[in-house]
Amino acid sequence: MSEIDETEPTRPFLTARWTNLAMLNYEIEPADLAALVPAGTELDDFGGRTFVSLVGFQFRDTRVLGIPVPFHRHFEEVNLRFYVRRDDDRGRRRGVVFVKEIVPRAAIAWIARRLYNENYVALPMTHRHDLRRRPTGSGASVSYGWTHRGRSNRLEVHVAGSPSVPDESSEESFITEHYWGYVRQRNGTTLEYRVAHPRWSVWRASKSDLDCDVAAIYGPEFVSALSGAPSSAFLAQGSEVAVHRGRTLVG
Repeated sequence: MSEIDETEPTRPFLTARWTNLAMLNYEIEPADLAALVPAGTELDDFGGRTFVSLVGFQFRDTRVLGIPVPFHRHFEEVNLRFYVRRDDDRGRRRGVVFVKEIVPRAAIAWIARRLYNENYVALPMTHRHDLRRRPTGSGASVSYGWTHRGRSNRLEVHVAGSPSVPDESSEESFITEHYWGYVRQRNGTTLEYRVAHPRWSVWRASKSDLDCDVAAIYGPEFVSALSGAPSSAFLAQGSEVAVHRGRTLVG
């Protein structure tokens, strides 16, 4: 299960179901991320290797403070993220930092920027998946598309067989089991918030594809890492998720 801190408020700010998480994971030089690491955290690594992940998934039945928002319950998101950790007197917290998050609705992007200072943008988006129409063991695929400055972009994974919970020492487990978010604020402080969910079952991808104008969307510092083949690619089933209010780190 996810890390739980009993001192945190029990009522989350946002709840939803995250489904069909297509995750493409790329090794990157730590120096390319150094300027983006929030104060109070440090880069997390897996066996000495540092990663960024491009992740596409679906929000389903989204609720804010338990209330469904009309026309904003079901939507896609694509984000580029990397991994950090923080040690305090309660132990080690492993989290993610989002470089940019793309959603299809301007109101969602505005709320995330206003409350968390996350770098959300609203762009036209599409998704396609055929998992339910394929028998177990046959090929299936999930893809997410978005349009930026008139150019179409897409990430896609193909899978086969049945999903399973990855071994705790695996790269898949490292990528999926970060249960905190860290965001640099405008005044240089860091906001920390908890994202609670159980461990996810995953399919390893038999094939993956990324067609993206990386420099225009994410910046030239990510072109080299995202131009080659990913270190790993998989599809996570997802689950119910609870995103808690953030708190500013002190010291």
